[in-house]
Amino acid sequence: MESLPALFSDLALILVTAGVTTVIFKWLKQPVVLGYIIAGFLIGPNFEWFPVVKDHTSVETWSEIGMVFMLFGIGLEFSFKKLKKVGGTVGITALTELVTMCLVGFLLGKILGWSQMECIFLGAMLSISSTTIIAKAFEDMKLYREKFSGNVIGELVVEDLEAVLLMVILSTLAVSKTFDGMQLVTSMVKLGFFLVVWFLGGIFIVPTVLRWARKFMSEETLTVFSVGLCFMMVVLANLAGFSSALGAFIMGSILAETLEAEMIHKLTAPIKNLFGAIFFVSVGMLVDPQILVDYWWQILVVTIVLLIFKPLSNVAGRILAGLGLKQAMQGGFCFCQIGEFSFIIATLGLSYGVINEFLYPIIVSVSIITTFITPYAIKAAVPTYDWVTRSFPKRWINKLENSDLGLKVRSGKKVNMVSFVTRQFKNIVIYLAIIIAVMLISFFLSSFIMRYVPVPWNSAISTAFCLILLSPFLWAMGFKHTLANTTKKLMEASKFNRTLILIVFIIRFIIVWVTACSVIRHFLNEPFWSILHIGSPWFRFINVGFGLIYAIMLRVLSPAMRFYKRIEERFMDNLNKRQQSQVFAIPEILQENCHLQKMTLSPDSAYSGKLIKDTDFRDNYNVSVVSVERGKQLFELPKSDFQMFPFDKLTFVGHEDHLRLLQGKIEVFDEQLIQEHEDSEVDLFKVEVKPDSPFVDVALMDSGLADRFDTMVIAIERDGQFILNPSARITFQPNDLVWFVAQKDKAEILMRQ
Repeated sequence: MESLPALFSDLALILVTAGVTTVIFKWLKQPVVLGYIIAGFLIGPNFEWFPVVKDHTSVETWSEIGMVFMLFGIGLEFSFKKLKKVGGTVGITALTELVTMCLVGFLLGKILGWSQMECIFLGAMLSISSTTIIAKAFEDMKLYREKFSGNVIGELVVEDLEAVLLMVILSTLAVSKTFDGMQLVTSMVKLGFFLVVWFLGGIFIVPTVLRWARKFMSEETLTVFSVGLCFMMVVLANLAGFSSALGAFIMGSILAETLEAEMIHKLTAPIKNLFGAIFFVSVGMLVDPQILVDYWWQILVVTIVLLIFKPLSNVAGRILAGLGLKQAMQGGFCFCQIGEFSFIIATLGLSYGVINEFLYPIIVSVSIITTFITPYAIKAAVPTYDWVTRSFPKRWINKLENSDLGLKVRSGKKVNMVSFVTRQFKNIVIYLAIIIAVMLISFFLSSFIMRYVPVPWNSAISTAFCLILLSPFLWAMGFKHTLANTTKKLMEASKFNRTLILIVFIIRFIIVWVTACSVIRHFLNEPFWSILHIGSPWFRFINVGFGLIYAIMLRVLSPAMRFYKRIEERFMDNLNKRQQSQVFAIPEILQENCHLQKMTLSPDSAYSGKLIKDTDFRDNYNVSVVSVERGKQLFELPKSDFQMFPFDKLTFVGHEDHLRLLQGKIEVFDEQLIQEHEDSEVDLFKVEVKPDSPFVDVALMDSGLADRFDTMVIAIERDGQFILNPSARITFQPNDLVWFVAQKDKAEILMRQ
């Protein structure tokens, strides 16, 4: 008999051990992530009294898949539109924490007597929190509905981006022992470029494909399709030099804007839970008691410093960003651990030989200890806030609660030159990213033309192909103009405004001209012109001239570029499709205090079966029901006498805080999956109709079996044939065997007749 690969026995050991420990931790009312880590320790190589995992390489691969699915799930919950909404807040908070922890880590390393590079790497490792740990804690503790959770997830995304830049800086320092600012700028531009291209391209392509394929989609095909997109983006991110987790998050954010987002989240949740369990078990396998013994005091010192300064720096950053003290403490106390990127940074230092080998196990041990502490730290936020409000002077608390103290950037609708130039710069950056991406794609496609079309026609055809493909985007860069009336008023306001606006439009035209020249020069190069017997002094001049003619032609042919507007309209439609599927869209000016939220009415909810007028939606929560989905039916603006049934999808309008409180009353789901009921008193019986029975030649409808005995006849056996679900008009015949369902006591009475 052929033996199974070690992976099968390893998975059996991992999942069975994890299952037992998590059930125990649920019984103890503790976060299940701690149970996973304990399970990993029990089956790891450092615990001798338990079977151990054999194929560590496969388990590491599976754990990476778990991290991918967890970040994919976070992306589905938190889109880039939400990140934009909280961008200023999370940016200030993440930067405050990064700077503080880098300095604290550097000083701590100096106190411990470590080398300068070890101090720098320690600061970097302490500054990055664990997205996976916090996400799992939120899921276990059902905190995704809390107000502070959106800012926390947004900050984690920003921290992951910071980690990418930190790795570039640390790599430069490790190799050259000097800081290369140009390489950092290049990395930031590269990261920004790929984020813009991936998001814009994904929003344009993915929802469009899903809209076409919607009528062919089943749960199976949607699961396969969405997971395939996730891993495709993981591969693209890896090829671009970024983490797989970032790619998974981006694809989740793209799919979050589609109508299928909720269904995709539901379908992929079991996969995420399975692989996520393996990830946390693999973290527990890293626990080595001997390391804890050998470096116990360094681990203790680093852990204490981390638990003090990391949450404090985050709370300070949140207050600085304009959040109130309570929300700042609830969010800040989540950041009391280090995670995956810290391991990667430590591995980077070891690979360059700039840190000692003892630092890696110290960081792993600190990570595991703080992972244990994270759920308890999150729970401690509110009690700590209550203690602070009781212990400190009221005037201090009032100042800290005043969100107007922060560095909030308030946006208004009034357009001035600053907002005009900012808008123009943002558009230039977006268009430039699209143009570069389309140019690279066109160069790749043109390589086939260059290969199979004879010289010199291949160069001419490739040039025409690329310029045609780029035309709509170059036209948008150079000549697309919005807010014409506003621009006219700004130009009339002063000579300075007029000059500045003219410079902006000249820059846009020059970008178009330079791009066209670059494409022309790429294909119509010196070998091409030499075939036509044109010398080197002339072909550069001709290329520049062709580029200028092309740019002018784009301006002349502006009416022919209207189809670009259809491209842009399709993009905006895809971006806002999920919001448009609601009854109405909330204007931006009202979004601060007014939200639409869809909730599914649970059968266990106290509101199930009630009329809207009999609820406390208005009185206690100040919200209104604007629509109800029931199967394929949509009831818009239901009246006060509308009755709500289980599994109705109710769309409410109200303040975010009130909706969050109400959601716990609407979506009431017991954690116990299987409900055990008392043994049923109903059973299946059979009775023979005797020749002298009072039921002979009596129709079933006239027999009184249902009324007198609460009996349901389900079959009659007559002459060896079964009559299933007999008609009410059928008459009983002698020797019929009647099969019926009834309660035991009433069946016994019936069978005696």
